[in-house]
Amino acid sequence: MLYFASWKKALVILTCLLGVLYAAPNLFNEQGRAGFPSWLPNQAVNLGLDLQGGAHLLVEVQVEDVYAERVQQMAGDINAALRRAGVFEFNPPAVDLESVSVRISDPTKVEAAAEAIRGLSGSVVDALIGANTNEFQISVDGQTLTATLTDAAIVNILSRTMSQSLEIIRRRIDPEGTKEVTIQRQGERRIVIQVPGAESTDDVLELIGRTAKLTFHEVKGVVTDPRTRPGAGEMILPSSDEPGVFYLLERRATVTGERLVDAKPGFDRNGLPAVDFRFDAVGGAKFGEYTAKNVGNRFAIVLDGEVISAPRIISAILGGSGQITGSFNVESAATLAILLRSGALPAEIKVKSSSTVGPVLGADSIAAGKAAAVVAGVAVLVFMVLSYGWFGVLADIALTFNVAMIFGLLSAAGATLTLPGIAGIVLTIGMAVDANVLIFERIREELKNVKKPAQAIETGYERAFSAIVDANVTTFIVAVILFSLGSGPVQGFSVTLGAGIVTSVFTAVLVTRFLVVLWMQARRPKQITI
Repeated sequence: MLYFASWKKALVILTCLLGVLYAAPNLFNEQGRAGFPSWLPNQAVNLGLDLQGGAHLLVEVQVEDVYAERVQQMAGDINAALRRAGVFEFNPPAVDLESVSVRISDPTKVEAAAEAIRGLSGSVVDALIGANTNEFQISVDGQTLTATLTDAAIVNILSRTMSQSLEIIRRRIDPEGTKEVTIQRQGERRIVIQVPGAESTDDVLELIGRTAKLTFHEVKGVVTDPRTRPGAGEMILPSSDEPGVFYLLERRATVTGERLVDAKPGFDRNGLPAVDFRFDAVGGAKFGEYTAKNVGNRFAIVLDGEVISAPRIISAILGGSGQITGSFNVESAATLAILLRSGALPAEIKVKSSSTVGPVLGADSIAAGKAAAVVAGVAVLVFMVLSYGWFGVLADIALTFNVAMIFGLLSAAGATLTLPGIAGIVLTIGMAVDANVLIFERIREELKNVKKPAQAIETGYERAFSAIVDANVTTFIVAVILFSLGSGPVQGFSVTLGAGIVTSVFTAVLVTRFLVVLWMQARRPKQITI
């Protein structure tokens, strides 16, 4: 007699039920889902740019800021290097966009100064010659020494900055990698961003328009006049939520956001929205040491040149964890957490154009894609009934659950569905019934050997199992490769294909068998015909 363990029955029923529950919101619009109980899933599958439109932006990365920052660092290094070399009489280094120059007062010290500055130039890879070259070119004009970024260094900075910007924007907009956003470099320093389902470009700009450079500084005092001259090694920055208030801060940061390993929205002791953060081991040690030495003092949390919070240190903050409080609401706290988690942009970005676009394929193409999916599904259902009779009906029931579980997985993962994704679902429907065809044909062969129905079904499932797993595992590997190496429509196809393979194996091996066992136990037929 066929045996189906009780825990397997419970697993099948629970999984099918969860699949239907997570897929159900796709049958309703947002107003219909608003009436769902809060404990039920209410997330529908996101539709791609080709099905529902979304936000389209063209932004430009201000790479000049990175050049200037590197030259500014070089100016500070030159200042320290000259003093180490015994050169004390020189004008303050003058910084240009791609160079820094300094005039030595004593002509006899020029050569020593030049040697000290040459030792500061690092090396970069010159892509044209495939070898290392100097980052700075040092020239001497009388008593003036000039360090200029080389062409290889400029190309290297540009390439690194654009790569970092692309990756950080991707992590900010699509941290789970399931929304099928399109983020591509265009030209030398521009980036095209397409976000399916975005109702306006403002939400997207809120995420990508800030550099999110986070630093922690010692508070020297509070001033109300922004024209107050800071002392050496100090700076004055405005408060983000206290109009007219400016903080006098130590210019050198105690800890920077580069040491953050996690940030998530939370709530403070008063139940107000806040952002919880955690440093790595090095950052946690620095933060703990600083707070232990400055109990009772205030420290400022600076984001993009504004003081967002300046709490007083009540006790040493050990363990590398802390909390940012301020005038947050739930949404702004969540946005800040995403910004900090994804990292700071290496340079500011400026929006060149932005628009909200409609479906690019047109209503006719969308309707044709949906019609193709429906026709394919109905044709498969009819074919299974005509070919395998009652067993085909059971396979069709399992196939219905299969489609529901696919949409349930996509909804739970927050994935985006596009026309290529619909094609992946249609292909999955064919693969799902293919597994049932293998099983039913094996059962037919066993019945020809004059075996009892229960024994034939048991043997058919066992002998078809290896072929089913082999076919689906190899296809799943292809889906993973497509997702890893592809982008846009290719990823959309691979996501639905991969989800469909998982649900197809489950429904073919367990759901149909569960239905067959229930039927056999209820009818106990002496003979069966497939």
